[in-house]
Amino acid sequence: MHESRTAVVIVAAGSGSRLGLGEPKAFVRVAGRSLLERAVASVIGMREATQIVVVAPADRRAQAEALARDAAGRASGFVTVVAGGPSRQGSVAAGLAAVGASVEIVLVHDAARALTPSALFDEVADAVRASGNGVVPVLPVSDTIKRLGREGQVVGTPDRSELAAAQTPQGFPREPLVAAYAATDVEHTDDAALFAAAGQAVTAVAGDALAFKITTPWDLARAESLLQSNGEAAIALRTGVGVDVHAFDAESPLWLGGLYWPDEEGLKGHSDGDALCHAVCDALLSAAGLGDIGGRFGTSDDRFAGAHGDVFIGETVRLVAGAGFEVVNVAVQLIANRPRLAGRRFELEQNLSGLVGAPVSVSATTTDGLGFAGRGEGLTAIATALIRSGG
Repeated sequence: MHESRTAVVIVAAGSGSRLGLGEPKAFVRVAGRSLLERAVASVIGMREATQIVVVAPADRRAQAEALARDAAGRASGFVTVVAGGPSRQGSVAAGLAAVGASVEIVLVHDAARALTPSALFDEVADAVRASGNGVVPVLPVSDTIKRLGREGQVVGTPDRSELAAAQTPQGFPREPLVAAYAATDVEHTDDAALFAAAGQAVTAVAGDALAFKITTPWDLARAESLLQSNGEAAIALRTGVGVDVHAFDAESPLWLGGLYWPDEEGLKGHSDGDALCHAVCDALLSAAGLGDIGGRFGTSDDRFAGAHGDVFIGETVRLVAGAGFEVVNVAVQLIANRPRLAGRRFELEQNLSGLVGAPVSVSATTTDGLGFAGRGEGLTAIATALIRSGG
């Protein structure tokens, strides 16, 4: 089990009776992938390495584990699957019991909200970390709401400016959430209500329209339509651009394209300064909509101090695959006076292609003496990547 500071409990134990398809909702497919797979892929798109705890029906645990690990790809070691309880609240409790000891923040998410963007998970986790409160994403209520009496008569019209529709993931500091679950003997409609009932503060952040809950056949058709018209079917191919710049450092060895270059001046950087590999990573992350290398592998993360380019590419390819994409090809160009790539171009392309798992072409040029690269102060690498939906 990998140590993570954040965990996401994905509740996937519901019966899905209102869908009327004869199987648990999380296993229903939309545009070729189950709701559970799509929910896991959203979590894999988070910036921070996160433990994923899937709570599944007891008789579908093995199937849920296979789907979740497949969706996680190279991050399958972060996945734990447990059997659910007799209620949603019982299922969340079962998921909490499987959270690793290093986890400080827990997000609880419904697999039925399968189209939820990864960015919403990051925003909720960041808000919990900053405030120490429970955090719930919400959407404003656009309809006029009526309060009804027992006989169906309208008895009031609440001010909708004070109302909001709650979504998931809902996030909490781990210890107060565990304590709230241990203390309650009342069924609550969501985790934020349970947390608040224990006397804990809950704050709201803006939700996302894509985080709607798939409950009825209409919801399922809506999700299918959105994926076909705005996502995977209509935009099967995606491109990204990455740029990396490093100054030369005479005290460091030169690593470029994942290869060691003896007798060449190295590059300054928190890692080994491998601009070719870093540009490839940025291009892939850009294409998949997963941010950039600074956000994913920042200088504050000691795990990447002195790390070589193959480490960054391996992690990046894992993230891209986890988001449901596969790499078609990458092209990267070095802009520098040195080193000369011609003699090692084939070796570079072979090495980078092996790391990426797809063809990588390498080229080089100079600036005719212009700028910092022309003055021999450093180098620049520019990469473009083409990926396609693996869904």
